Amino acid sequence: MKQIYLFTASIFLTLIIKAQNFKLPQYQKTILSNGLTVYLMEQHEVPLISISAIVPAGAIYDINSAGLATLTANALMHGTKNFTKKQIDEQLDFLGTGISTGASKEFAFLQSKFAAKDATKVLNIFKEVLLEPTFNTDEFDKEKKRTLIALEQAKESPRRVINAYFDKLIYGQHPYGNVTVGTPSAIKNLTAKDCMAFYLANYTPNQAAIAIVGDFKTADMKLALTKLFVGWKKTIAKINNADIPILPITNSKVLLVNKDDAKETTFLIGSQGISRNNPDYVAVDVVNTLFGGRFTSMLNDALRVNSGLTYGASSRFSTLKNSGGFVISTFTANKTTEPAINMAIDVLNNLHKNGLNDTMLTSAKNYVKGQFPPRYETADQLANLLTQMYWYKFDEAFINNFEKNVDGLTLAKANEIIAKYFPKNNLQMVLIGKAAEIKTIAAKYGKVTQVNIKDDIK
Repeated sequence: MKQIYLFTASIFLTLIIKAQNFKLPQYQKTILSNGLTVYLMEQHEVPLISISAIVPAGAIYDINSAGLATLTANALMHGTKNFTKKQIDEQLDFLGTGISTGASKEFAFLQSKFAAKDATKVLNIFKEVLLEPTFNTDEFDKEKKRTLIALEQAKESPRRVINAYFDKLIYGQHPYGNVTVGTPSAIKNLTAKDCMAFYLANYTPNQAAIAIVGDFKTADMKLALTKLFVGWKKTIAKINNADIPILPITNSKVLLVNKDDAKETTFLIGSQGISRNNPDYVAVDVVNTLFGGRFTSMLNDALRVNSGLTYGASSRFSTLKNSGGFVISTFTANKTTEPAINMAIDVLNNLHKNGLNDTMLTSAKNYVKGQFPPRYETADQLANLLTQMYWYKFDEAFINNFEKNVDGLTLAKANEIIAKYFPKNNLQMVLIGKAAEIKTIAAKYGKVTQVNIKDDIK
């Protein structure tokens, strides 16, 4: 046992030392004449290249068509000016790669990883997918059917839909409350023409970025990307829907989502959180690691290890450009719903009441530093990081000063972080379970609104 402990300690110490020496590799940033921002980072360890593109076409622009941003992103792969969907799939498969597309709350993205020797072929297809999609009607109809089936299936798993309910609860009618994956009633009415219109309105180079990392020469790749993307037509900068003011939360609310066949209650407790470029982002991460961000957290110890009320409990800050959310997340049997909710709130209250001590803070610092480098080691991780830096407006100092910022967090500052960012009053709660058994319990925590999981998220 002693040998195992020493071996584990040795690995952990190695990770901490690695974190202390970790710096963001050099890269070049350039802006093309059409406003497209391009990041180039050479990495010659392996003959691979990763590319990541980010465009201002997320769910916040769906307006009254929930899921349009996601469907549009998926439909980029349905064919282009020079390639049918079948030809795209066959060529990428032959090259041993693929192109993934999707949409988040704020942006749409395209990503690919491929052999360096195939760069010209893959980048040409990537360019076609991004700049010249045709939104084939037949392929779109198939995509819509798959999406509708997936949405219905998701309702069978509370953990797949609960975050969308929570966003609606804390953001209300703000675009951040838009359901990224869409709703059945909205998806049913969408057409390929709707996707084309959304694409033309939102896929613009002057508010987009492309990052490419891997085995190439910067000068050659810069020339290649310029030729490929300089023809992407610039548009007038649009209003950023994320900038719409967010109403503050002024009272406790409970959203009870009825699922008649539920044998357990899945719940989130939280409130609005922080933006990604918040100057206290690192400090908040360190404190949350102790509270609910790792297996040996306060939450998991209380709800799983010490009481057996759940198989796992955690907390997280999900961040956006101008806001974010904080949630405590877990699930429990119907009969233990009330004690589980009470215990989660008690742990949060105790965090405010007792704060942290030096031993706890040191443990969290070491854990966070040890976990940090593996998040930014591969070419695809670095490409995604560069586009995130563009979108959320932070620079390499986040990487280069990470260890310094973690070590610089004092106990006094950590306890200030708790008071400032971890909610205490006006908690928001989403419960998914059998309403007949938990409605009376839900009413103890705030004004209850009840909906049915079979209905659209509104």
